[in-house]
Amino acid sequence: MSLAKALGYDEGEKLLIINADDYGLCHSVNCGIQQLLLDNTVSSATLMMPCGWAREAALWSARHPEVDVGVHFTFTSEWDLYRWGPVNRKGSTASLVTNENYFPKDSKTFEQQADPEQVKEELIAQIEMALAMGMKLSHADNHMGSLYGLATGRHFLPIVFDVCATYGLPFRLPRYLLQENGQVAPPELADQAKLLAQLADSKGVVILDYLVGLPFQLQDGETFNSLKTNMQQLMKSLHPGVTELIIHPSLVTDELNAFHGQPVKRGLELELFRDAEVRQTLQEEGIRMIRWRELQKLQRDRTGFTT
Repeated sequence: MSLAKALGYDEGEKLLIINADDYGLCHSVNCGIQQLLLDNTVSSATLMMPCGWAREAALWSARHPEVDVGVHFTFTSEWDLYRWGPVNRKGSTASLVTNENYFPKDSKTFEQQADPEQVKEELIAQIEMALAMGMKLSHADNHMGSLYGLATGRHFLPIVFDVCATYGLPFRLPRYLLQENGQVAPPELADQAKLLAQLADSKGVVILDYLVGLPFQLQDGETFNSLKTNMQQLMKSLHPGVTELIIHPSLVTDELNAFHGQPVKRGLELELFRDAEVRQTLQEEGIRMIRWRELQKLQRDRTGFTT
């Protein structure tokens, strides 16, 4: 049975989750994402528990259980002037950090050096920290794709699935890979995705059909209008089934400008789905926005999960 049908929708419907990544990164990001969550402009957000403003975001989320907030599993720390490291205080994290005890800046370094048992303990620690602050987590995903093995082929997904199954969390993994032009990926890549999807299925973890997004960096000559046009084109290319679209919205402030390498793009993305023409495109294309909480209910019903 297709995911759409299992969720109670028609087979041919285009179902979209818009997720705001990097919640908790800083106060400016928190304020922007909270606005979008309260306005139902986005479906959900995911929280970086190791970051300096995670507590503010977690406590706000605990006070607003009506919105969907998940955990953004974080094992990299990419900016020069603002760094973060593991939240696990009960065991060794030596394989997860640099000589300054921060996470490495890139996924390749993490993939090459991380000890699987330490990864598992950190995954659990990030979830437990969120739960200790009163959050009702809706799902999980991964900052910078560090757990997927994209840089070296060494992935940690069996561990991720085990942890997600234990906590009743669906996970961001596309069953079907798409190329940048929106077409299905070549057979060899599609086969790899199929095997990982089967592994998730075997552990009772619900995953997506498709995962899409526009470039994280500001492109040459990019303006709000050109970004909007690209997003509208992306909307028109969606396949039937459940798709997640990733954005990274934020208020653009002195705080964000002080450390972030792409502050302008973050501000553009804050306004993107507030735009009347973008929202009109969603309507015209018959795209229905859904929530991660629906996938979580499906997973928990299937597995008999109880809190």
